[in-house]
Amino acid sequence: MKVFIYFISLLFASLSALSQSPTKKEKVLFTVAGEPILSEEFIYLFNKNHQQKPEQYTIKNIEEYISLYTKFKLKVKEARTRGYDTTAKFKDELAGYKEALRKPYLPDTKLTDSLARMAYERLQTEVKASHILIRIPENATPNDTSAAWNKIKDIEQKLKNGDDFASLAVQFSEDPSAKTNEGNLGYFSAFQMVYPFETGAFQTPVGQVSAVVRTRFGYHLIKVLDKRSAQGEVEVSHIMVRLGNGRTSEQAKEVAFEIYDRLNAGMNWDELCRTYSEDANSKDSGGKLRPFGTGAFASVPEFEAAAFSLTQPGTYTAPFSTAYGWHIVKLERKIPVGTFAELEASLKNRVSRDERMQNAKRIVQQSLRKKYSFKEFESAKSKLYNLADSTLQQGRWNPPITSFEKEVLFSLQNSKVAVKDFVAYVKKNQRQTKVPSNQYLQQLQDNYIQQKIEELVEADLTKNNPEYRYLSQEYYEGILLFDIMEKEVWAKASNDSTGLEQYYQAQKQNYTGNGRANIIVYQSADQKSIDAIALTLQNQQEIKSEFLKQNNIKKEEGKFQKSERNFLAQIPWQKGNHPLALNGNYYLVQLIEVLPAGILPLDEVRGKVIGDYQITLENDWLKILEKKYPVKMNAKAKKYVLSALVKK
Repeated sequence: MKVFIYFISLLFASLSALSQSPTKKEKVLFTVAGEPILSEEFIYLFNKNHQQKPEQYTIKNIEEYISLYTKFKLKVKEARTRGYDTTAKFKDELAGYKEALRKPYLPDTKLTDSLARMAYERLQTEVKASHILIRIPENATPNDTSAAWNKIKDIEQKLKNGDDFASLAVQFSEDPSAKTNEGNLGYFSAFQMVYPFETGAFQTPVGQVSAVVRTRFGYHLIKVLDKRSAQGEVEVSHIMVRLGNGRTSEQAKEVAFEIYDRLNAGMNWDELCRTYSEDANSKDSGGKLRPFGTGAFASVPEFEAAAFSLTQPGTYTAPFSTAYGWHIVKLERKIPVGTFAELEASLKNRVSRDERMQNAKRIVQQSLRKKYSFKEFESAKSKLYNLADSTLQQGRWNPPITSFEKEVLFSLQNSKVAVKDFVAYVKKNQRQTKVPSNQYLQQLQDNYIQQKIEELVEADLTKNNPEYRYLSQEYYEGILLFDIMEKEVWAKASNDSTGLEQYYQAQKQNYTGNGRANIIVYQSADQKSIDAIALTLQNQQEIKSEFLKQNNIKKEEGKFQKSERNFLAQIPWQKGNHPLALNGNYYLVQLIEVLPAGILPLDEVRGKVIGDYQITLENDWLKILEKKYPVKMNAKAKKYVLSALVKK
């Protein structure tokens, strides 16, 4: 808990420091219909979009960018005037972007980083510990929990009185294995035990007993027996002689030592493994096992100890026994714990799914509730929760709240949330569940509270963090721009066939072609394939599609200008078959007919005509917007912007 609180204090300190960073006094660069556009906003965007391009910090480029920016703001103004930012589609899309935008600024992201780093530090150490467990039933009543607590505290007192830990584990522990291992769990590291147990073991000095630790299994007392540097992982091969089927341990031992003698005499390991090993899964691959670390073979500690005792790859142990039989183990390689950079991605993935993340989030949420003065109103909550029934579990809860719907359920800072607001949230988000109704309703309320807190965090960021404010505004205005450009320019140019035809007829003198021809091109990385194509054409035979597919030959045909492809500039512009090689590829260009120069039909230049028509539509539309929303430039602010940027 202390470790988590330390991390959380760092998180909030960094968030606070970020939000309090000072900003320059902003000046109005220009107005659009009286609405101010600030110079610092423009400077931020110019810098962002011209990173590592110092040559573009010229007066000419900056003035061009100001011109583009005024046009951008005119379009956004029109979209807002039309109410594009009030549609459900817009709000949902913006909410999705903002959720992603908020993440780097929220404690959860920093928690993942911190927990991954903490887990990595623990992976450097292995702890050997024993424990005493008093179980708590899964659906424990308060009386069950109290009884378990009293038992573990009685055992704790016996330890303080000097009783032996191992003896008490045998006598009282409700871990079945304690009867034979005296509670000894062997060595383990991070992620091998449930998180509260892991933390209790790592925080307890060698030779001492932890305070009572609560896990989902019950209450534990942990005695730390040893700590050592992590051994990493080991990869080994083994030859196994099994017990059973009438074979005694002594007989298995004799077979194992016979194999061992043959190894020492120089016989091949893989051959002996295939012949004698009785591990069917590994015998045909030289007995090789997957790499494993400390604790992976906890049920056969002799095997793990033997594997880690080897130091030189290629060396092997003398035969030894386990509960399963006799083994000879050969070391393939030692694998040390990787660097943090190597393990970072997998560690973050593991901690995000681990119990430690849930614990950390719980503490963060408690801290945020305190920061934003969370207060719950029990009277309203009690009335509402009394109405929770099986329809909530079915995902169709619609409680009768008319008599108290305006009562305050909870408050955050100066904001009060009424019962009806939360019920509206539940109706939208309820799903079928097997969780008891009251418990499910509490989960929904916790989610709703967290949503409201995130809105407050975002409001703080928007107010105090210029970078976040500008990014948030970029998303907002970017969606508006796309929506209105789609309607006014892009879709209109593509779908208005009459307008496109009229534009083409008025401008067709600009769409002329020279050096055009009907052409079929065959392309391959193999010259022999192209030679086969040339021979087939020479014999006036058909090129079958099966041949092209089998030989990975690409075919392309149509009307081409000489400038459209690099290889076309390398051939004579005349009818015939023209083979050539260029940049590691082989071509056969079949020029069927040279076409006369002249105006190109619309079908051939549709893409270019649509692009030009879009530009015309946009320019005509901007003229209308400039009249509708007058733009007034602030000369002094413009001078300030130029001086702030050009000096870079």
